[in-house]
Amino acid sequence: MRLGLSLGYQTAWSTPADHLALAREADRLGYSVVWAAEAYGSDSPSTLAWLAGQTERIDLGSAVMQIPARSPAATAMTAATIDAVSGGRFRLGLGVSGPQVSEGWHGVRFAKPLARTREYVDIVKLAIARKPVQYDGAHYTLPLPDGPGKALRLGFHPPREQIPIYLAAVGPKNLELAGEVADGWLAIFFAPDFAAEQLATVAAGRARAGKELAGFDVVPSVPVVVGDDVATCAELVRWYAALYVGGMGSREQNFYNQLATRMGYGDAAREVQDLYLAKRQRDAAAAVPLEFIDRTSLLGPKERIADRMREYAAAGVTTLSVTLFAADAESGIQTLRTCAEALDLAGVGE
Repeated sequence: MRLGLSLGYQTAWSTPADHLALAREADRLGYSVVWAAEAYGSDSPSTLAWLAGQTERIDLGSAVMQIPARSPAATAMTAATIDAVSGGRFRLGLGVSGPQVSEGWHGVRFAKPLARTREYVDIVKLAIARKPVQYDGAHYTLPLPDGPGKALRLGFHPPREQIPIYLAAVGPKNLELAGEVADGWLAIFFAPDFAAEQLATVAAGRARAGKELAGFDVVPSVPVVVGDDVATCAELVRWYAALYVGGMGSREQNFYNQLATRMGYGDAAREVQDLYLAKRQRDAAAAVPLEFIDRTSLLGPKERIADRMREYAAAGVTTLSVTLFAADAESGIQTLRTCAEALDLAGVGE
């Protein structure tokens, strides 16, 4: 198992300068990849292209580039360009986002996300491989049949004809699709003791494509807070958990709420959602079970984090990407160092 760094988005308390400092330290420490996110604020490829010129060895991953935000060809162009400027260090993470962002921000209907994702990945692979982009699908037709367009190929030679593709997946059908069409899975709220069920679904997708689970990159983004007391550390993660379980999506369609329910927290998940949608965010955060936070995070002193890292490795995680819940870049850098030390202590690193 190797370590990765999940930067998330740019915010008022997480600036480009902070992201650069953290990425450089992760590069120095031997982390395998740094991931940048996007929703409806900062975009991931701009951040990654900027980091590409200021890091040396660490891979640069999008977690994610949103499928409704770009045509498949535009995504392929961006992926190939960042791979070129970084010397072959790019990893393309894709996700459909949710109905609120897809329809409210991008104006793209959310219907049939799995079928759209499958076609999207097909076209991206064609373009990056510099094959003529000709596709006749239910959602994408290239070139358009009733105009002057023709099947084009990527206009330059990137370093690689295949760039690793990852899918952000939560539900069982999307997990199976990730196993079938992608090289890795970007996971959230990953609990080692629940992973066997999820990875069996991924393995079914791999089998459909004639592949084994071996070689597939399992990449959970895991909150980490270093401290003496687990419950105190968990307080920093509560608001994040409440946002996703309670507020990401509608009452009828919240993938993270459904995941918490499958993990055995149905009553708590309903309560968190009810409170969050009633704009009682503080009460929603308080209602998130400590056990749920602890199962899906790295909390406590270095030795406890090392023990938990062993659990993640035993569960099949190949890249453990840490999400830093730190007050500033300086404390974040210290957390990165502690995680590297914990991995050494755990004895499960590559």
